[in-house]
Amino acid sequence: MDSMHNRIRSGLAWKVASQVFRQLSRVAVVVILARLLTPEEYGLAAMVLVFSALVLIFADLALGAALVQREELNEADRSTVFWTSAAMGTLFMLLGIAASWPIAAFYGEPEVQPLFALLSVSFLVTALGTTQSALLNREMQFRSLELRMMAGTLVGGTAGIVVAAAGGGAWAIIVQQLAIAVTSTLLLWAFSPWRPRFTYSLHSLRSLGGFSLNVFGTRVLFYANRNLDNMLIGRFLGASALGAYAIAYNVMLMPLARIAQPIVEVLFPAMSRIQDDRRRMAAMWLRANRMIGAITVPAMIGLILVAPEFVATLFGAKWAEATPVIQILAWVGLLQSLQRLNSSVLLACDRTGTLLRYSLVVLTASVVAFVAGLHWGIVGVAAGYAISSTIVEPYYTWLTVRVLDLRLIDFIRSLAGVAQATAGMAAVVLAAKFWLVPPDLAAGFKLAIFVVLGLGSYALLAAWRAPELRAEVRGLRRTPAPQPA
Repeated sequence: MDSMHNRIRSGLAWKVASQVFRQLSRVAVVVILARLLTPEEYGLAAMVLVFSALVLIFADLALGAALVQREELNEADRSTVFWTSAAMGTLFMLLGIAASWPIAAFYGEPEVQPLFALLSVSFLVTALGTTQSALLNREMQFRSLELRMMAGTLVGGTAGIVVAAAGGGAWAIIVQQLAIAVTSTLLLWAFSPWRPRFTYSLHSLRSLGGFSLNVFGTRVLFYANRNLDNMLIGRFLGASALGAYAIAYNVMLMPLARIAQPIVEVLFPAMSRIQDDRRRMAAMWLRANRMIGAITVPAMIGLILVAPEFVATLFGAKWAEATPVIQILAWVGLLQSLQRLNSSVLLACDRTGTLLRYSLVVLTASVVAFVAGLHWGIVGVAAGYAISSTIVEPYYTWLTVRVLDLRLIDFIRSLAGVAQATAGMAAVVLAAKFWLVPPDLAAGFKLAIFVVLGLGSYALLAAWRAPELRAEVRGLRRTPAPQPA
């Protein structure tokens, strides 16, 4: 048990260090690219990036998740997954290049064709590293995984900025994505001692496929849910509107996913090892959700309050259209951040059928919401997303607490202190916004004042209303600091 706890804490320490670096880097790159690119150029790239999530989905057909979840592996399992992934990566790269012309025709933007053709190379590049990534995850070797992600972020961001500064327009973002994929795969091979053998087993493929098929279907449906809004906006509202929506989406939802996803990556292999001990899994899930909520809940509520100053300071007046979208999507981000760990529980407990059924429910709700919202532009689409998320996300929590033999009230109580501290912080920021800070003060100065007041008041209130967070922080601090490789 101590060994597992130490590995979890060490993994989280590496994830925290990596996320601080990567998020600061990503925010800096997004701000710089937003300054160098026009909304239309950003929108053209966003039309292509709608499909970028398919790279990870189709790279290994969820066979990597089966490698992590399975209690015992043999060489036939590992090599079979690698060669299957390599074949699928090659196939989907060729299919992506062939599909680049129809996709450009769908959007009515000929410039999308070469952009999408280049991005399609990522299918093969990523596929060549997915087995190594899964094996490192299985062994909870998070130092290696995080070092390659940090390096990929740095190399990709630098490449994107260089291309944008040279006048490359939308190509900058595509080059950034490809550079991340190449760097990540090269480092996975450098860090992983395993090498594929020239062996292939249909028995292993069938055995692993029973688990991975439902996971693959779930990933496809989740992909559709999280990208359909971008597709519809690009098709019916145009590149400029999609550019504003994409900036808001990247600012709000992607960082939140990045905060929760590392914890998912740590807990999935950990929970898979203790899948028969539901009591330990339940305690782990509640504590991890509280840690995520302690960051995301005040951050999202605060950003709703200061979005006008945030956009004016970081992106400039040309992105003003994104302000209400950011405010609406902040609520979506808050809800989703508290659901990110649910998949770890359901996968570890082999409840892939439940996960697949839920993904069908959430996709249906989102389709209705996005189509209805198009009439009111990008604000309408964002509002539809917020309404559907408010309805379906609690259902996801309910499915998870059932598996863990918990009650929904247990989940709510675990976040009560965070919610109370956030409410107090919101009151302080609102008071400053309407009564203390002069309205004619520069946006940057106002934003700095609000952030300082918000952080200070939340820290004090959290120490009072959520004292359990201090124990969590002390537990992480007792973990030895990550050492360079």
